[in-house]
Amino acid sequence: MTAAVLSERVARALCEQWEQQTRPARSRPPSDTPLRELSHWAANLRPEHIPCRVLKLAASQVLSQIASIRAGLEHPLGRRLVAAFGHPMQRDPRAAASVFAALGSWLNLDDTAYAGHLSNSTVAVPLAFAYARQLDGLSLLTAVVAANECAARITASATLGPLRGQSAVHTHLAGAVAGRLHCDRAPADQWENALGLAFAMPNWPLMRAFLASDARLFNTFTPVRTAMDACDAAAAGLRGAPDIIEHQDGFLARFATVPLPQAVAKGLGSRWHTDTLSFKMHPGGPGIDAAVDCAADIHRELGPLRPDDVQEIVVEASLYTLFAGERAARYVDGPGSPLGALVLDVPYPVATTLLTGEFSVDDFSSPHLDDPARWTLARRVRLEHDTAMTRELFLSDAPFGEAVREAGPLATPWLRGFGGDALVDLVGTLEADGRDFSRSTKATGARVTVRLTDGRTVTRSRLIPVGAAGPDTRVRHSEMVQEKFLSVGGPRRVADTVGRLHRMRPRGVRRWIEAAFLD
Repeated sequence: MTAAVLSERVARALCEQWEQQTRPARSRPPSDTPLRELSHWAANLRPEHIPCRVLKLAASQVLSQIASIRAGLEHPLGRRLVAAFGHPMQRDPRAAASVFAALGSWLNLDDTAYAGHLSNSTVAVPLAFAYARQLDGLSLLTAVVAANECAARITASATLGPLRGQSAVHTHLAGAVAGRLHCDRAPADQWENALGLAFAMPNWPLMRAFLASDARLFNTFTPVRTAMDACDAAAAGLRGAPDIIEHQDGFLARFATVPLPQAVAKGLGSRWHTDTLSFKMHPGGPGIDAAVDCAADIHRELGPLRPDDVQEIVVEASLYTLFAGERAARYVDGPGSPLGALVLDVPYPVATTLLTGEFSVDDFSSPHLDDPARWTLARRVRLEHDTAMTRELFLSDAPFGEAVREAGPLATPWLRGFGGDALVDLVGTLEADGRDFSRSTKATGARVTVRLTDGRTVTRSRLIPVGAAGPDTRVRHSEMVQEKFLSVGGPRRVADTVGRLHRMRPRGVRRWIEAAFLD
């Protein structure tokens, strides 16, 4: 026997031995991973499984996000996006879904929940595929709820991590996969593989690009396109890792400071994250909503102000609002400021609202953005931390409270990284209490004080912004989102019929979507 033959046999034997040792681990995937449990539940979700209140919230969510998409379409940057990638009402639903997602997200007029800015994918993708697949209204709403639940749960599992709010773009990998596959009525194993493939290379935005360039337009466009590829790949038979979320080399290991894998499948069918929806009534980032609400109240009392009338404006808010505002302030310096930072800025929208009585997407473009009076007044706005508001923020469910309760004492490192030892002491120890989210709140409050040159002082405060999760929104969400839709020029016939969306037949749904975007 030659040395070459002997060497080949030894090598073959070593390979066979290695295969025998490793085959059991490779061929025996986890029997009940969180991703598998979530996939099987969502794939089999039917309208009759969903409480009526949740379906009604989903209908409002659809109209609210359509309003956000319309607003994005009207902005100059939105028109450039359409020039590059086509109108959202295009033939290929995969491309349409990506454009829908991008247009609805970057002005921060998109709806949020615990956890994540869901609607950019969980509404955008079902809209595109319900239109293409000619689904009825109840099927559209069920797909939205399925997508909400998948995206919110996976986002919740990494909420105590370095990415939050719109920077947590991995939300849309889950929302887009779930939104499409529910419309396609795909089997559960296809869901599992598509989610596993989508999370193989999750997106991580760079804050410099996010705040200082037009790249913010891609914060949902890119993950939705990735998700569409993952769905196509899974349909063709490619497999994803079923334990990609919780594995030591998986998603949470990289994206969570305090991993919460148990959040992925907790309370399926009884604990609806859709109940935690907050509807955005003004464009802008964390805490801007309450501050703008307060400024509008002050404007109604004082009437139009001039910059010379105002000595100082103090906005007191939670640590979350200050954190986002301080990062944005580095990039905001007058009319030429990048939009990615401007939508997170607090002084400009507060000043604008005090001067005009309202704040809308038009205020992010010329000629409004060039008004020197707004910038003069904005320079008189000062942000201060209100510890009571920070405490209330963490006692509410969204955006962090439920995650901190779920983590218990393990949340301490994340809290310390976010706000130092003072925040750890302020929040204390919160424990999971099994709440079902039907009475969810989002307390991103603000207090605005205007000190006038004539000696008068006017103060207004609000703990839960108009449209945010809370008692008022649970009662009036349909009315609120209709107002939002009409404010961006949406046809009244679309707003007036959203309450009948669940009864619309396929042809009616197509006409309703066309009327919303092609008027």
